[in-house]
Amino acid sequence: MNFEQMEYIVDVANTGSFTKAAQNSHVTLSAISQSISLLETELGITLFTRSRGLGAIPTVEGKQIIKKANEVLLKVNELKEEARSFSNTLSGELKIATIPGPMHLLIDVVSAFKEDYPHVKIEIFEKGPNEILNDLEQSKIDIGLIVLSEDVIERNGHLTFEKLLEGKMVVGVNKNSPLAFEKKITPKQLVGQTLVLYDDKDLWDDTNALISKYGNANILFTTNNTKAIQNAVKRGLAITIGLEYSFADNISDIVLIELDIPNLKPIHYGWVLHKGKHPSQVSKRFIQRLQFEF
Repeated sequence: MNFEQMEYIVDVANTGSFTKAAQNSHVTLSAISQSISLLETELGITLFTRSRGLGAIPTVEGKQIIKKANEVLLKVNELKEEARSFSNTLSGELKIATIPGPMHLLIDVVSAFKEDYPHVKIEIFEKGPNEILNDLEQSKIDIGLIVLSEDVIERNGHLTFEKLLEGKMVVGVNKNSPLAFEKKITPKQLVGQTLVLYDDKDLWDDTNALISKYGNANILFTTNNTKAIQNAVKRGLAITIGLEYSFADNISDIVLIELDIPNLKPIHYGWVLHKGKHPSQVSKRFIQRLQFEF
């Protein structure tokens, strides 16, 4: 058994597919299949059952071997990262994806981090929450930054979450709107209002559920383009709903009003990592910076 074979069986188990594992490792399907077959012969056991409809499913014995292999790979990565940490110069790549609204909150953190570690190449992407979680699964990004609801946490037990900010839901309206003079806005007052929303299924579902008790939700469009949302509100075409920290402090012509929802649980913005993948030293340092700044 070698490290390459351990990486293959762990990736097949995670993806449920020889084809996807081959794509992730940038090798041919036949190469990864042959490598795992040789490992099965060496160990004298079958690691996966192959099914056209269900994909690659670890056997009872396979699950134990794959678990041990994953533990070994994590330890090896820890050793590599520990060795790198003794170097005075931190270098490497860091790929971060965040939901669109709070992007402005990251600018100062990233700027300070780049000053301290100029040899780290950082890429930041704006994406929807589901796409961020999928990218973590496929190792396309190192750190995700999303809204952390209890439902999201419960649905994704294989991910590690940490809360950075606690916020409340607000309604953004044009400064000339009759709603701009309200201290709070109830879901009932949103009936008949034209809405523009972030392209977030959970936000859409929650908003629709709130309004549907009193009438129909009238949604003009959903988008991840924050500028498009702000322009629609500034021009009086619609109002929007979001977390207070999703709005920059210097937004003109938009008034933010608290959404009055009884017994609403706190909503958090925070980082998310994949439990089964050891974070790089660069990721650890950036998370420490996030924890300090927020």
